[in-house]
Amino acid sequence: MITPETIALYIKKTMPDASVTIVDKTGMMDHYRIQVVSELFRDKNRLDRQRLVYQALNEPMHDGRIHALEVKSYTPGEESHT
Repeated sequence: MITPETIALYIKKTMPDASVTIVDKTGMMDHYRIQVVSELFRDKNRLDRQRLVYQALNEPMHDGRIHALEVKSYTPGEESHT
């Protein structure tokens, strides 16, 4: 199990400017929906953005604390247009 706060810390280590919103989808603390807004996503396609987030969460994904992850990634301003 991993808390949303810990997930946000992992992401912010890689993307210090990130705004992170996390929803525990099942209440079991291992299936999450995450929205990350960061300037680091600028000029990156959706796949490259996903890779950045997954790289940031490599440790808890690898050790099983995160079982399933749904990621939405935006640059500042994009999220208000979706």
